[in-house]
Amino acid sequence: MNTKDMTPREIVKYLDEYIIGQNDAKKAIAIALRNRYRRLLLDEKMREEVTPKNILMIGSTGVGKTEIARRMAKMMNLPFIKVEASKYTEVGFVGRDVESMVRDLVSASLHLVENEYKEVSQNEIQEYILNRITRVLVPPLPDSVSAEKKEEYNLSFEKMKEKVRSGAMDHVKIEIEVQKKMMDSDHGMPPELIKVQESLIKVLSKNQEKIKKEMDIKEAKIVLQEEASEYVLDQEKIKTEALRRAETSGIIFIDEIDKVAVGNNSSRQDPSKEGVQRDLLPIVEGSVVNTKYGPIKTDHILFIAAGAFHLSKPSDLIPELQGRFPIRVELDALKEETMYQILVQTKTSIIKQYQALLKTESINLVFEDEALRELAKLSYNANQKTEDIGARRLHTVIERVLEDVSFDVDLYQNKEYKVSKELVQEKLENLVENTDLARYIL
Repeated sequence: MNTKDMTPREIVKYLDEYIIGQNDAKKAIAIALRNRYRRLLLDEKMREEVTPKNILMIGSTGVGKTEIARRMAKMMNLPFIKVEASKYTEVGFVGRDVESMVRDLVSASLHLVENEYKEVSQNEIQEYILNRITRVLVPPLPDSVSAEKKEEYNLSFEKMKEKVRSGAMDHVKIEIEVQKKMMDSDHGMPPELIKVQESLIKVLSKNQEKIKKEMDIKEAKIVLQEEASEYVLDQEKIKTEALRRAETSGIIFIDEIDKVAVGNNSSRQDPSKEGVQRDLLPIVEGSVVNTKYGPIKTDHILFIAAGAFHLSKPSDLIPELQGRFPIRVELDALKEETMYQILVQTKTSIIKQYQALLKTESINLVFEDEALRELAKLSYNANQKTEDIGARRLHTVIERVLEDVSFDVDLYQNKEYKVSKELVQEKLENLVENTDLARYIL
């Protein structure tokens, strides 16, 4: 599915299949996504002037903030990453600095572009792999042989290649030279250090870059994918396109933004919180970040921040940062009816997931409609009496109801297991009513 062809209404319709309600948040996201596409159609001078309108999503935990981001990532063919604001620290403290989120975005963009190029060049990649394997099975002849022998060799080579292609030789074991895997060197370090580390690794492993391994041909076809991609694809072109795409179409979703807000009434605040906000500011406003693939401007990256803001308010963020998130959307707390709709209307609801899981054990799991309404009611009540954790409460209560059938699978195989309203009440009612127990168990 390509968002370039989707109108805001179609984007919302897609999100409706997975997230119930929260129309304001969906509309804001849909408009922001469409504006990314509209901006690319403008002439170059105007395009530079149009900056993204960043979004701040406010709402309790479990109401769909992260789910909207997760679904966006699945539906979009745009560079996208989700990060938690709470894992970053101010420059000078031990931990990841905020610039690393931009480096992560570039890595995500590179992965996206590389996969696209691989898809286009799949035939060439497969030909390279087949030739490599066939050359091991039918070693090349010396140059001094006669033309007749070369002709015979070519015929044998092509016959063997077809056998390898068809899978008839998959079980045959061969010894093949493969490239030694380089360790992943990006651990949130500055790009200058990454380059030094990469150079050292290359120098130290120069004599051991290729190692011989014995494996069957089926496995060799998989192992050689990376080598074939490197040989066939233009890596420099991929890097340039990945940087361009991250710069013009990249989206960074910053979750838990409220964890770095400094409330006035709190005396035990982490001194690095405000520092994280100050470090975040130039990136959101627009600056140049150095990555190991080259520098990237952050002016046109779309930032979507989300937070529950239980212990702090959006106004506790530093004013300059508040100003960089002009679009505010508040997500509603989940009502009993919404809980019920989440169970029955979403495309991959938790009910369908459990039915599919137990089907693997030959158990036909059936939920009565009244049982689903009771689950929604008890989940809502538990949220009201204890901590409101939104739709995540449904996972807790359903797990409790299905505990017996999940454990005693051998007793219920090839049978129908019906979840009735009475069963739900029997398993949950006392827990929900007893607030102290609910705090620990639900």
